[in-house]
Amino acid sequence: MKQQRIFPGIILIGFGAYFYLQQANIVLFQEFFTWPTLLIIVGLAFLGQGYGGRDYEAILPGTILVGFGLHFHVVNKLDVWPDHMGTFILIIALGFLLRYQKTRAGLFQGVLFLTLSIILLFSDKVVRWFGFIEGSVGSAWEFWPIVIIGIGVYLLFVRKK
Repeated sequence: MKQQRIFPGIILIGFGAYFYLQQANIVLFQEFFTWPTLLIIVGLAFLGQGYGGRDYEAILPGTILVGFGLHFHVVNKLDVWPDHMGTFILIIALGFLLRYQKTRAGLFQGVLFLTLSIILLFSDKVVRWFGFIEGSVGSAWEFWPIVIIGIGVYLLFVRKK
C-alpha cells in the first residue's frame, strides 16, 4: 500500500535542515547552500516515496533530480567528471533502469537512453580509434541525428502493435 506521508515528510525535514544550516552559517556546509542541493533534497523525497512508500513510479523523477543535483555539485570540482550532454542522458537511463527493477516497465527506454549516452560520451574517442577511415566516418557521423529522427518516426507512426 502506498504511504503518502513519506514524500512531504522528507521534503519538510530536508528543507528545514537546509535552511537551519544556512541560518547557522556553519562553514563546513557553505558550498552546499545552492540550488543543486535543493534538487537533491526533492529527489531524495521522491526516492523515499518510491522505495519506502512502494510508489515505484516515483523512482524515475527521484533518480533524475538526485543525479542532476549531484552532477551540478561535482562538475566543476572533479576533473574526471564529464561535463557533457551524455551525462544527463546517462542519469535518465539510470532512472528508467532502477524503475524497471521494481515495475518491470521501461527497460526499452532505459537501454535506449543508455546506448545513446554511451554513444555521446565516447563519440570523440571512437572517431579517433577509427582514424584511418575518418573521412567516411566523419561524413556519416554528421547524419546520426537524422537516423535517430527516422527511428523515432518509425516507432511512432509505422510500427503498430
